[in-house]
Amino acid sequence: MISASLVKELREKTGAGILECKKALEETNGNIEEAINWLREKGVSQAAKKASRIAAEGLALTHVEGNKAVIIEVNSETDFVAKNEEFQKLVDTLLKTLIKSDVKTMEEAMTLDTGEGTIEELIVAKTAKIGEKISFRRFEIVTKEDNQVFGDYVHMGGKIAVLTILENTTKEVSHDVAMHAAAMRPSYVTRNDIPEEVVEQERKILKEQALNEGKPEEIAVKMVEGRIQKFYKEVCLEEQPFVKEQDISVGEYVKNNGGKIVSMIRYEVGEGLEKRNDDFAEEVAKQLNN
Repeated sequence: MISASLVKELREKTGAGILECKKALEETNGNIEEAINWLREKGVSQAAKKASRIAAEGLALTHVEGNKAVIIEVNSETDFVAKNEEFQKLVDTLLKTLIKSDVKTMEEAMTLDTGEGTIEELIVAKTAKIGEKISFRRFEIVTKEDNQVFGDYVHMGGKIAVLTILENTTKEVSHDVAMHAAAMRPSYVTRNDIPEEVVEQERKILKEQALNEGKPEEIAVKMVEGRIQKFYKEVCLEEQPFVKEQDISVGEYVKNNGGKIVSMIRYEVGEGLEKRNDDFAEEVAKQLNN
């Protein structure tokens, strides 16, 4: 029986994943030094060395099967690798593995069998083979009712992916809403979905802006109410002017087609992540000189 403390020690020494460390220790009867060598032989330690590197490129994609769909983001260090067939096959494998499951957390997802080992093992192997850090950043599995339709849209070959669910309308309408969300970056479906602390923070900022413009306190408070409505129109999908018909909102467009927006998930590759600043030619030169 391999103890958790032994797995932790090996992980700290190699940077390899928990499952890989456990497997290495099982293969070497709990001998740390032999386990380190086992990981090196399997190419896992090579992958572990890349763990601290920045991976903010990659792909965001969707996959739909019947009443079930999955949206995913997998990152690489360079856009060059994101276009690599090996990387694209990896993302496709993850999508098809996830949609057959009902996992909720990344920890659960990493243990799923892909037919080429677990997801964690596959990512480690591909990292070693491709030569860049690969990061499985996030996913969401969603299901719909029979009276609902998915709208799935992928922009720029996988830079942005959107998955919507609408009810009592057509797939075309849901697809239009997904395309709109890709272009206009809504953060929420309705204003009721915005956390109260987010609204209060926005009110505070808007009030400070008005006071800094030299407005008296009572005028500043009134101005906040007008500007907060503009904020709602910027961040709420239903309230944004519809890209195809600017004189109506997305909510009105959906309602005019008999429907209602149930949910929207939007992934943009690398959003919120630190970006690499390396010059591509310099990167290639580095690779050639290694």
